[in-house]
Amino acid sequence: MLIFTEQELKQHVQLNLEAISIVEEGFTKLANNEVEMPPIMRVDVHDQNGEVDVKTAYIKGKDMFAIKVSSGFFNNYKLGLPSGNGLMMLISAQTGIPQALLLDNGYLTEVRTAAAGAIAANYLSRENIETVGVIGAGSQARFQVRALKLVRDFKRVLVYARSTNRAKKYAEDMAAELGIEVQVVDSAEAVVRNSDTVITTTPAKEPIIKAEWLHPGLHITAMGSDAEHKQELEPEVLARADKFVCDTKAQCARLGELHHALDRGVLTEDSFVIELGQLTSKELAGRENDEQITVCDLTGTGVQDTAIALFAYNEMTKRNLGLNVENKTLSLKN
Repeated sequence: MLIFTEQELKQHVQLNLEAISIVEEGFTKLANNEVEMPPIMRVDVHDQNGEVDVKTAYIKGKDMFAIKVSSGFFNNYKLGLPSGNGLMMLISAQTGIPQALLLDNGYLTEVRTAAAGAIAANYLSRENIETVGVIGAGSQARFQVRALKLVRDFKRVLVYARSTNRAKKYAEDMAAELGIEVQVVDSAEAVVRNSDTVITTTPAKEPIIKAEWLHPGLHITAMGSDAEHKQELEPEVLARADKFVCDTKAQCARLGELHHALDRGVLTEDSFVIELGQLTSKELAGRENDEQITVCDLTGTGVQDTAIALFAYNEMTKRNLGLNVENKTLSLKN
């Protein structure tokens, strides 16, 4: 078995166009029924404001598939720790024998989640945008904007977060990294009304964005709601969208923004909901004009994890990296 550390993975697995393309291919295969992907298993640790998810998917034809354990403990910032953590294991699709451990501490999840955001924006955001709005100032708020910069050129970022200090730090860091203006604003409403594309990256339990703030040409990628109790968008936001897209309809109906819209009766089982893979496979068109309002609900899928884990494994093994631990199988004879 090969073991890869976070430090090695961060050095050699980057959020770039190749990583985005690998994740996009995963969504296409999912749409084409070339993926076996079970529902997510989750353990909630409410008294610590935490959760642990187990996600997996087998992409037909691949030598291995990933099982990922991913945690989100949202009080960690008080301890000076990131909220996200976890690891991935690659298992042989031929024998079921574990082949590699990727001790990434959640890094690969950050990359694949940001890649999905870039894919959504590439199909749904207007080609020419000037201002990007971000709600939340944590790690994924950074990754999402880095990923978006790979597929869209923009001149300004507006950021709002509950903690003004964290928002200021975000603005400082991202302005220096991207070489553009990053401005802290005092409300989510100011973000939405003044942005061409908005990304929500919070573990909010009540809606942050209201339908009355939407305007023609706006695209929203909401990636924070990945559990039944989380919600970033008013259900009416989904109803007002000209195109509403989910990473997977079944999963979003259980965990995402779609879940709340269905519960409220704002949308029904018969409402027209597009899956991201239907866009990447070219089965359906994304944005068709500059006036449409588009929304994408991302809950995070096992196919993204297998795609990024295989990409990381290839990047590492072609450089002969990783600790090789001999894994002997013992046979007991009577």
